[in-house]
Amino acid sequence: MLYSKQIADAVRDGLESSAPGACKVELAMTYGEPSISSAIDKLQAGSCQRLLVLPLYPQYSGTTTASVFDNVSKKLQTMRWVPETRFINQYHDEPGYIDALAASIRESWAENGRGDHLLFSFHGVPQYTLDKGDPYHCHCQKTGRLLATALELGDDEWTLSFQSRVGREEWLRPYTDETVKSLGQGGVKRLDVACPGFSTDCLETLEEIAMQNAEFFQEAGGESLHYVPALNARDDHVAFLTSLVRQHACGWPGMTL
Repeated sequence: MLYSKQIADAVRDGLESSAPGACKVELAMTYGEPSISSAIDKLQAGSCQRLLVLPLYPQYSGTTTASVFDNVSKKLQTMRWVPETRFINQYHDEPGYIDALAASIRESWAENGRGDHLLFSFHGVPQYTLDKGDPYHCHCQKTGRLLATALELGDDEWTLSFQSRVGREEWLRPYTDETVKSLGQGGVKRLDVACPGFSTDCLETLEEIAMQNAEFFQEAGGESLHYVPALNARDDHVAFLTSLVRQHACGWPGMTL
């Protein structure tokens, strides 16, 4: 919530600096407060007649991005005057996003040294979502490839995995916990881990990766796991998101951001 508020405030400031009064920005949470419904109410109270929705999920999934769409649609169905609405459903391969990720990893290496191997860990989803046509797995793979290229990594210098699985059914593989154990057993002493699918740090990065999986890695023979922080409210991340809003607002009559 802290980082999400910082992002929303910074994007608001960026848009306001170039087009004072042209755009209002509200933060909303799909599962929490402030809710999507309350955010739309605030925008409507501010006389907004157009709505641009930006879910902070870089890779599209029916389990995440589409849930935002469902909640927005549910709210709009209760409104007498429905605003013109646009929805940004992914930005997994946008150059500005890849550049910000690469810069954050390079800065981490410069400050903390570079590990023997780099792991990109994405949030997992059930395997059946891919089988039914969800593009999330493909989006994660493309993000990983583009990021590895930007960092000039060889194929043997990086790995992609999926974390946070629950229940007994099959989820997207390879699993992060099994991967860090395998890398530790395989002789990797210092492992760097980045989570490109998370716009902000949360329990699934700070606890699951930086603590729990660090223990798994050490128990398997590794020496240290270094977590690369999420983009959070970095200047380059905010600048990219602000430019993304401007790009998708183009074409609305009279709209200049």
